[in-house]
Amino acid sequence: MNLLLVGISHRVAPVELRERVALDGDEAAALARELAAEGCEAVCLSTCNRTELYLAGGTAPDVAERAVAALAERAGLEEGRLRAVLYRLEDEAAGIHLFRVAAGLDSMVPGEGEILGQVRAAFEVGQPGPLLDRLFRQAIHAGKKVRTETAIAESPASVSSAAAALAEQVFGDLTGCRVLLVGAGKIGELAARNLGSRGAEIAVVANRSLEKAQELSGRFGGRAISLEELPTALAGIDVVLSSTSASGHVLTREDVARALRDRKGRPLFLIDIAVPRDLDPAIHDLDGCYLYDIDDLESVVAETLAGRRREAGRAEAIVLDEAERFRAWEASREVVPAIASLRALAEEIRESELDRARARLERLTEAERRAVEAVTSRIVDKLLHVPTVKMKEAAAGADGAVYADALRHLFGLGDDAASSRHPRQ
Repeated sequence: MNLLLVGISHRVAPVELRERVALDGDEAAALARELAAEGCEAVCLSTCNRTELYLAGGTAPDVAERAVAALAERAGLEEGRLRAVLYRLEDEAAGIHLFRVAAGLDSMVPGEGEILGQVRAAFEVGQPGPLLDRLFRQAIHAGKKVRTETAIAESPASVSSAAAALAEQVFGDLTGCRVLLVGAGKIGELAARNLGSRGAEIAVVANRSLEKAQELSGRFGGRAISLEELPTALAGIDVVLSSTSASGHVLTREDVARALRDRKGRPLFLIDIAVPRDLDPAIHDLDGCYLYDIDDLESVVAETLAGRRREAGRAEAIVLDEAERFRAWEASREVVPAIASLRALAEEIRESELDRARARLERLTEAERRAVEAVTSRIVDKLLHVPTVKMKEAAAGADGAVYADALRHLFGLGDDAASSRHPRQ
């Protein structure tokens, strides 16, 4: 299959390391172009839970080395440290993994909805060729099928909803809790809806673009501020939930320490679901401040797993079925060119022999010549029918490539000698 995946995720590395290799959309597109320039197909998928490079073409060890080096360079890490947590999957295993990712089965929150859009976005800015194009399109189809045919996406079905559930666990009742939302993107909006549905008040929305902050805060009756105004807005807030795409901290320990003077000992609960992290981890060391990052949400997610196991089983069955369809398509790529070459060779031989008999055929009527053409074509078709069927059957199993190679060897397909043995006259 010649498919390779190199990646890092929440299953093997903490957020402290994941944020070092996180890529935004432009960076993912640039890395895909860089890898494609070296002769392979490339798609880079980067979310809060994972950064994965899907590659096809080229020599697997060489491509893998380039991928690891590229990630290490962007992270400013030694390759050895990164290799310790990277996973590498090839061919069918890599394909099944992507199908599970698109279906939300490999997410921190099983069945979460955002991942399907993230897979689609990575595909759209990537550099896919025939193999990755088919792989990602079918993975997206599998993800849609899981969401429509199973109930795995029941609440909480996203990191945002898990964060709201965590806040509710801490406070017991969110009614009247004043929330400061940092980030007015899709994740911020989902967080606002989930917190609002639990009785919280979205009091303030902070965002780099004040216009977007105003648009989101207007829906919930809050006010909008710029990121620069964050420290001064903390005095009357109970919960801070941050989900921006900033490359550095938008709120530091010093910012929060200054704000604590006006809080009169009231505790401040902060949830950081951004990768890279928005909130300085040192905030947690301040008295009265309780900071949770995306990895801390796993305990919330664990409580939802029991009710989803049956649906997850149904989702896994869909994923495996779709993965098998992809595997069959990939296997057919090995035998279809061989079948086409065999038919082309047979047709060349047929036409060559008819040319040799041209002088005698000219004595026939037009109808008789057409009959000869039809008879010889049927002979070729019947001779090739069984080999064609057998080759297609082989493509559905694990021996398709072996049969294709044998066919090429036996008939000299692709050799210059194949056509020179049957010259036209």
